Amino acid sequence: MAWMEDVKVGKKILIDWMPYEVLKAEHLKVAMWKWMEKTTLLNLMTGNTMTKTFREVDKVEVANISHSNAEYLYKDDDGYNFMNTDTFEQAYLNETVIWDKKFFLSEWDKVILIEFEWKPLSIEVEPSVTLEVMDTPPWERWDTATWWKKPAILSTWLKVQVPLFVKNWDKIKVDTRTYEYLSRA
Repeated sequence: MAWMEDVKVGKKILIDWMPYEVLKAEHLKVAMWKWMEKTTLLNLMTGNTMTKTFREVDKVEVANISHSNAEYLYKDDDGYNFMNTDTFEQAYLNETVIWDKKFFLSEWDKVILIEFEWKPLSIEVEPSVTLEVMDTPPWERWDTATWWKKPAILSTWLKVQVPLFVKNWDKIKVDTRTYEYLSRA
């Protein structure tokens, strides 16, 4: 059990036996010197968000979230399949749970599998990944009005802005947090 003071951004807590992550926490002082913590919580099972206010005397239970190394195997009609590299067990996650992280998955990529009570919840990908440019228009020498960037479609169907010198089939590094071009691979 933890006290209200321990409810900080990034902490994982249990509410009604469901794991939540604290996305936003605002410390409030109301009448009679009572302290409160107004939070925005993300349900790690469903992906829904909610707001909840914790009073000074409230206790919260810390969620037992585990992280393990895994590799992305393949995508089928049901979703995405991963293999835990420590136990060699396979885990399945559907597309709604993975959200936009699907744009950074190539076969055999290493990811962090996030589990709650041995059930896979989500994944974390590397801060940058290497992807191949599948389609980008050729550079026009006179085209300087576009800030020296052009659109490119990558091997995972992610669309990013790349410098003019990038050509089809080039391998580039992309930041997984900002979806921006970083460098050539």
